[in-house]
Amino acid sequence: MAVKLNTLMHEPEEKIGSPLRTPLLIAHGLYGSARNFNSLGKQLAVDRRVVMVDMRNHGESPWDARMTYPAMAADLAEAVERLCGGRALVLGHSMGGKAAMALALSRPDLLAGLIVADIAPVGYDHSHAGYIDAMQGVDLSQVTRRSQAEPMLASALEEPMLRSFLLQNLVVEGGEARWRLNLAALKESLPDLMAWPGAWPETAYEGPTLFLHGGASDYVLEEMHPRIRALFPDVAFEALAGAGHWLHAEQPDAFLKSVRSFLRDLPA
Repeated sequence: MAVKLNTLMHEPEEKIGSPLRTPLLIAHGLYGSARNFNSLGKQLAVDRRVVMVDMRNHGESPWDARMTYPAMAADLAEAVERLCGGRALVLGHSMGGKAAMALALSRPDLLAGLIVADIAPVGYDHSHAGYIDAMQGVDLSQVTRRSQAEPMLASALEEPMLRSFLLQNLVVEGGEARWRLNLAALKESLPDLMAWPGAWPETAYEGPTLFLHGGASDYVLEEMHPRIRALFPDVAFEALAGAGHWLHAEQPDAFLKSVRSFLRDLPA
Protein backbone atom coordinates (compact mmCIF):
# COMPACT_ATOMS: atom_id res chain seq x y z
CA MET A 1 0.00 0.00 0.00
CA ALA A 2 1.36 3.41 -0.95
CA VAL A 3 2.11 5.99 1.71
CA LYS A 4 1.54 9.71 1.26
CA LEU A 5 5.03 11.20 1.06
CA ASN A 6 6.01 14.48 2.64
CA THR A 7 7.05 16.98 -0.02
CA LEU A 8 8.79 20.25 -0.71
CA MET A 9 7.62 22.15 -3.79
CA HIS A 10 8.78 25.02 -5.93
CA GLU A 11 6.15 26.61 -8.13
CA PRO A 12 7.07 28.06 -11.54
CA GLU A 13 7.53 31.75 -12.11
CA GLU A 14 4.52 33.61 -13.42
CA LYS A 15 4.96 34.04 -17.17
CA ILE A 16 1.96 35.43 -19.05
CA GLY A 17 1.48 33.66 -22.36
CA SER A 18 4.12 31.00 -21.69
CA PRO A 19 2.66 27.51 -21.14
CA LEU A 20 3.97 25.55 -18.18
CA ARG A 21 6.01 22.45 -18.88
CA THR A 22 5.58 18.98 -17.39
CA PRO A 23 6.21 18.87 -13.61
CA LEU A 24 9.42 17.36 -12.29
CA LEU A 25 9.47 14.99 -9.32
CA ILE A 26 12.76 14.35 -7.50
CA ALA A 27 13.49 11.32 -5.30
CA HIS A 28 16.55 11.33 -3.02
CA GLY A 29 18.87 8.51 -2.04
CA LEU A 30 19.35 6.41 1.10
CA TYR A 31 19.69 8.53 4.29
CA GLY A 32 18.75 11.65 2.31
CA SER A 33 15.69 13.89 2.22
CA ALA A 34 13.82 16.24 -0.06
CA ARG A 35 15.92 19.09 1.28
CA ASN A 36 19.03 17.64 -0.37
CA PHE A 37 17.59 18.84 -3.70
CA ASN A 38 16.02 22.09 -2.53
CA SER A 39 18.48 24.41 -4.29
CA LEU A 40 18.46 22.36 -7.48
CA GLY A 41 14.67 22.20 -7.46
CA LYS A 42 14.35 25.95 -7.06
CA GLN A 43 16.63 26.55 -10.06
CA LEU A 44 14.67 24.09 -12.22
CA ALA A 45 11.28 25.61 -11.36
CA VAL A 46 11.43 28.39 -13.95
CA ASP A 47 8.65 27.01 -16.14
CA ARG A 48 7.47 23.91 -14.31
CA ARG A 49 6.41 22.75 -10.85
CA VAL A 50 9.17 20.86 -9.05
CA VAL A 51 8.16 18.37 -6.36
CA MET A 52 10.79 16.91 -4.03
CA VAL A 53 9.72 14.01 -1.84
CA ASP A 54 10.91 12.50 1.42
CA MET A 55 10.96 8.78 0.67
CA ARG A 56 9.20 6.47 3.14
CA ASN A 57 11.14 6.04 6.42
CA HIS A 58 13.03 9.27 5.65
CA GLY A 59 12.54 12.92 6.53
CA GLU A 60 8.98 13.70 7.61
CA SER A 61 7.35 10.95 5.55
CA PRO A 62 5.50 8.07 7.26
CA TRP A 63 7.39 5.09 8.61
CA ASP A 64 6.52 1.68 7.24
CA ALA A 65 8.10 -1.74 7.73
CA ARG A 66 8.03 -2.38 3.96
CA MET A 67 11.04 -0.84 2.28
CA THR A 68 11.06 -2.44 -1.16
CA TYR A 69 11.33 -0.87 -4.60
CA PRO A 70 7.81 -1.90 -5.65
CA ALA A 71 6.50 -0.21 -2.48
CA MET A 72 8.54 2.93 -3.11
CA ALA A 73 7.43 2.99 -6.75
CA ALA A 74 3.82 2.94 -5.54
CA ASP A 75 4.60 5.91 -3.26
CA LEU A 76 6.03 7.86 -6.19
CA ALA A 77 3.03 6.97 -8.36
CA GLU A 78 0.71 8.38 -5.70
CA ALA A 79 2.75 11.60 -5.56
CA VAL A 80 2.70 11.98 -9.36
CA GLU A 81 -1.06 11.51 -9.46
CA ARG A 82 -1.72 13.83 -6.49
CA LEU A 83 0.75 16.63 -7.18
CA CYS A 84 1.77 16.45 -10.84
CA GLY A 85 -1.54 16.03 -12.62
CA GLY A 86 -0.89 12.39 -13.36
CA ARG A 87 2.24 12.81 -15.47
CA ALA A 88 5.75 13.92 -14.56
CA LEU A 89 9.40 13.83 -15.38
CA VAL A 90 11.11 11.87 -12.62
CA LEU A 91 14.68 12.30 -11.36
CA GLY A 92 16.03 9.86 -8.79
CA HIS A 93 19.42 9.56 -7.14
CA SER A 94 20.79 6.24 -5.84
CA MET A 95 17.97 4.50 -3.92
CA GLY A 96 15.58 7.12 -5.34
CA GLY A 97 16.91 6.29 -8.81
CA LYS A 98 16.05 2.62 -8.37
CA ALA A 99 12.59 3.58 -7.13
CA ALA A 100 12.21 5.87 -10.17
CA MET A 101 13.24 3.03 -12.50
CA ALA A 102 10.74 0.74 -10.79
CA LEU A 103 8.05 3.37 -11.34
CA ALA A 104 8.96 3.74 -15.01
CA LEU A 105 8.79 -0.02 -15.60
CA SER A 106 5.53 -0.52 -13.69
CA ARG A 107 3.64 2.69 -14.55
CA PRO A 108 5.15 4.11 -17.76
CA ASP A 109 1.93 6.07 -18.33
CA LEU A 110 2.90 8.38 -15.46
CA LEU A 111 6.31 9.36 -16.88
CA ALA A 112 7.24 11.88 -19.56
CA GLY A 113 10.92 11.14 -19.05
CA LEU A 114 13.40 9.67 -16.58
CA ILE A 115 16.72 10.83 -15.12
CA VAL A 116 18.67 8.28 -13.09
CA ALA A 117 21.58 9.66 -11.07
CA ASP A 118 24.47 7.29 -10.30
CA ILE A 119 22.70 3.96 -9.96
CA ALA A 120 21.85 1.04 -12.25
CA PRO A 121 19.18 -1.69 -12.28
CA VAL A 122 21.56 -4.23 -10.74
CA GLY A 123 22.46 -5.56 -7.33
CA TYR A 124 25.36 -4.09 -5.36
CA ASP A 125 27.58 -5.44 -2.61
CA HIS A 126 28.14 -2.06 -0.96
CA SER A 127 27.62 -2.32 2.79
CA HIS A 128 25.65 0.36 4.60
CA ALA A 129 25.12 -1.50 7.86
CA GLY A 130 28.03 0.33 9.48
CA TYR A 131 26.35 3.69 8.91
CA ILE A 132 23.17 2.53 10.61
CA ASP A 133 25.14 0.95 13.46
CA ALA A 134 26.97 4.25 13.95
CA MET A 135 23.72 6.22 14.11
CA GLN A 136 22.13 3.69 16.45
CA GLY A 137 25.23 3.94 18.61
CA VAL A 138 24.64 7.63 19.35
CA ASP A 139 23.31 8.01 22.91
CA LEU A 140 20.41 10.33 22.17
CA SER A 141 19.74 10.82 25.88
CA GLN A 142 23.01 12.77 26.04
CA VAL A 143 22.27 14.98 23.04
CA THR A 144 20.64 18.37 23.48
CA ARG A 145 22.40 19.94 20.48
CA ARG A 146 23.21 18.32 17.14
CA SER A 147 26.90 19.20 17.54
CA GLN A 148 27.10 16.90 20.57
CA ALA A 149 26.38 13.87 18.40
CA GLU A 150 29.25 14.53 15.98
CA PRO A 151 32.05 13.16 18.18
CA MET A 152 29.90 10.11 18.96
CA LEU A 153 29.68 9.36 15.25
CA ALA A 154 33.38 10.14 14.75
CA SER A 155 34.40 7.06 16.71
CA ALA A 156 32.77 4.89 14.03
CA LEU A 157 32.88 7.03 10.88
CA GLU A 158 36.12 8.74 9.91
CA GLU A 159 34.89 10.86 6.99
CA PRO A 160 33.71 14.32 8.15
CA MET A 161 31.48 14.91 5.09
CA LEU A 162 29.69 11.61 5.67
CA ARG A 163 29.08 12.46 9.33
CA SER A 164 27.75 15.86 8.33
CA PHE A 165 25.40 14.28 5.79
CA LEU A 166 24.02 11.76 8.28
CA LEU A 167 23.64 14.36 11.02
CA GLN A 168 21.20 16.27 8.81
CA ASN A 169 18.77 13.55 9.89
CA LEU A 170 19.17 14.30 13.60
CA VAL A 171 16.46 16.54 15.02
CA VAL A 172 16.64 18.17 18.46
CA GLU A 173 13.34 19.57 19.72
CA GLY A 174 12.63 20.68 23.25
CA GLY A 175 15.99 19.38 24.36
CA GLU A 176 15.26 15.86 23.05
CA ALA A 177 16.99 14.27 20.07
CA ARG A 178 15.57 11.87 17.50
CA TRP A 179 16.52 10.48 14.12
CA ARG A 180 14.23 11.33 11.22
CA LEU A 181 15.18 7.94 9.76
CA ASN A 182 13.46 4.67 10.62
CA LEU A 183 16.80 3.03 11.32
CA ALA A 184 15.35 -0.33 12.34
CA ALA A 185 13.34 -0.69 9.11
CA LEU A 186 16.25 0.50 6.97
CA LYS A 187 18.65 -1.98 8.55
CA GLU A 188 16.18 -4.84 8.11
CA SER A 189 15.66 -3.85 4.47
CA LEU A 190 19.29 -3.35 3.41
CA PRO A 191 19.40 -6.60 1.39
CA ASP A 192 16.38 -5.41 -0.63
CA LEU A 193 17.79 -1.90 -1.01
CA MET A 194 21.12 -3.13 -2.33
CA ALA A 195 19.44 -5.57 -4.74
CA TRP A 196 17.27 -5.13 -7.81
CA PRO A 197 13.88 -6.85 -7.61
CA GLY A 198 14.40 -10.31 -9.07
CA ALA A 199 10.73 -10.78 -9.83
CA TRP A 200 10.37 -7.34 -11.38
CA PRO A 201 8.61 -7.19 -14.77
CA GLU A 202 11.19 -7.00 -17.51
CA THR A 203 9.02 -4.87 -19.79
CA ALA A 204 11.13 -1.99 -21.07
CA TYR A 205 10.38 1.68 -20.46
CA GLU A 206 10.40 3.26 -23.93
CA GLY A 207 10.48 6.91 -22.87
CA PRO A 208 13.49 9.27 -22.97
CA THR A 209 16.00 8.41 -20.26
CA LEU A 210 19.25 9.91 -19.03
CA PHE A 211 21.71 7.96 -16.90
CA LEU A 212 23.86 10.66 -15.31
CA HIS A 213 26.70 9.32 -13.22
CA GLY A 214 29.91 10.30 -11.52
CA GLY A 215 33.05 9.65 -13.50
CA ALA A 216 34.85 8.65 -10.31
CA SER A 217 31.98 6.48 -9.06
CA ASP A 218 31.73 2.70 -9.49
CA TYR A 219 27.92 2.56 -9.39
CA VAL A 220 27.39 2.79 -13.18
CA LEU A 221 30.07 0.89 -15.09
CA GLU A 222 30.32 0.34 -18.82
CA GLU A 223 29.64 -3.37 -18.45
CA MET A 224 26.23 -2.45 -17.02
CA HIS A 225 25.21 -0.53 -20.16
CA PRO A 226 23.71 -3.53 -22.03
CA ARG A 227 21.48 -4.31 -19.04
CA ILE A 228 20.41 -0.66 -18.85
CA ARG A 229 19.73 -0.46 -22.60
CA ALA A 230 17.59 -3.60 -22.44
CA LEU A 231 15.26 -1.96 -19.94
CA PHE A 232 15.58 1.66 -21.13
CA PRO A 233 16.25 1.56 -24.90
CA ASP A 234 15.89 5.34 -25.42
CA VAL A 235 18.82 6.04 -23.09
CA ALA A 236 21.69 8.51 -23.08
CA PHE A 237 24.70 8.16 -20.80
CA GLU A 238 26.64 11.06 -19.36
CA ALA A 239 29.45 11.11 -16.82
CA LEU A 240 30.50 14.09 -14.72
CA ALA A 241 34.30 13.89 -14.74
CA GLY A 242 35.79 13.61 -11.28
CA ALA A 243 32.45 13.35 -9.48
CA GLY A 244 31.68 10.52 -7.08
CA HIS A 245 28.39 8.97 -6.00
CA TRP A 246 26.96 12.21 -4.55
CA LEU A 247 27.50 14.01 -7.85
CA HIS A 248 24.68 16.52 -7.35
CA ALA A 249 26.35 17.74 -4.14
CA GLU A 250 29.93 17.53 -5.40
CA GLN A 251 29.34 19.26 -8.74
CA PRO A 252 25.96 21.04 -8.47
CA ASP A 253 26.56 23.40 -11.41
CA ALA A 254 27.58 20.61 -13.80
CA PHE A 255 24.72 18.43 -12.57
CA LEU A 256 22.22 21.24 -13.11
CA LYS A 257 23.58 21.95 -16.60
CA SER A 258 23.20 18.30 -17.63
CA VAL A 259 19.67 18.03 -16.25
CA ARG A 260 18.62 21.28 -17.93
CA SER A 261 20.05 20.14 -21.26
CA PHE A 262 18.11 16.87 -21.09
CA LEU A 263 14.86 18.60 -20.09
CA ARG A 264 15.25 21.26 -22.76
CA ASP A 265 15.28 18.66 -25.53
CA LEU A 266 12.04 17.00 -24.38
CA PRO A 267 8.55 17.90 -25.58
CA ALA A 268 6.65 20.21 -23.23
